[in-house]
Amino acid sequence: QCGIDVIRCTPDHINATLDETRLLTRLVNDLQTLSLAETGQLPLHPTRFLLADLIQDLTSSFSSQAASLGIDLKTRLADPNQKLTADYDRLNQVLSNLIANALRHTPSGGTISVHAQSIEKHTANSDFKLQIVIRDTGSGIPAEDLPFIFDRFWRGDKSRSGRTHSGLGLAIAKQLLHAHGGTIDVESEPGKGTTFTIELPQ
Repeated sequence: QCGIDVIRCTPDHINATLDETRLLTRLVNDLQTLSLAETGQLPLHPTRFLLADLIQDLTSSFSSQAASLGIDLKTRLADPNQKLTADYDRLNQVLSNLIANALRHTPSGGTISVHAQSIEKHTANSDFKLQIVIRDTGSGIPAEDLPFIFDRFWRGDKSRSGRTHSGLGLAIAKQLLHAHGGTIDVESEPGKGTTFTIELPQ
């Protein structure tokens, strides 16, 4: 028993408390990451690496979950030898968040694809950019919500009662990409899916 015979500790009570603690910890960590990124104080550790290695890590992380949900997770690299300079862990965090979101909103029988290619795009720093496109065949996002999806605590399905994520993932993804000199855009149509397009300097 807990305290003086006031509350009986059951496995359900303990698990619920642990879940709340994990959620609060995640929320605090996410808010700290977002605040640092927004003020340009988030330390990045860029290295030169093969994009194929990052895509392989993502596939290893999500293929089992996708299969269990009946979702086809596809990846395609235009150039298997494509390299980029970035913070590997932070870019992994961005792409993992987008794939996890897609899995939450794509029904069984649907598809999530990750496609990467080099595109010619003249900017102040480079004539070429790396483009990564994450496309799903999920529920989509209403047009009136699209301008707000990168805001703090935005949630696509406001009817969901489960609190398994902080609602900061897309805001963090945008800020992490900005810290890399990159961008992220979204296109979506209800019932037809969502496409996120990332562009990064090579």
